[in-house]
Amino acid sequence: MQKRKLGRNGLEVSALGLGCMGMSSGYGPAGDKQQMISVIRSAVERGITFFDTAEVYGPFTNEELVGEALTPFRGQVVIATKFGFDLDPKRRSAEEA
Repeated sequence: MQKRKLGRNGLEVSALGLGCMGMSSGYGPAGDKQQMISVIRSAVERGITFFDTAEVYGPFTNEELVGEALTPFRGQVVIATKFGFDLDPKRRSAEEA
């Protein structure tokens, strides 16, 4: 897998990354959690080290999914996330009920 350096501090990631939004929102119903974890871990096994998520995907659930899937690879992967959305935590509680 080819690598790319990001910025000036030597951060290196795979040239290909995995955008994870569609695993929990955006393109229809969320995928099966265990299947999505398997997809993410398979990507790591194939050399992908750059993963994209955001708190707005779900909301909140995509970051949790990506975090759970990548826990065994801590220190070996890079997670890009977007933040700063004005999300209402009460909305999440209502959706889970």
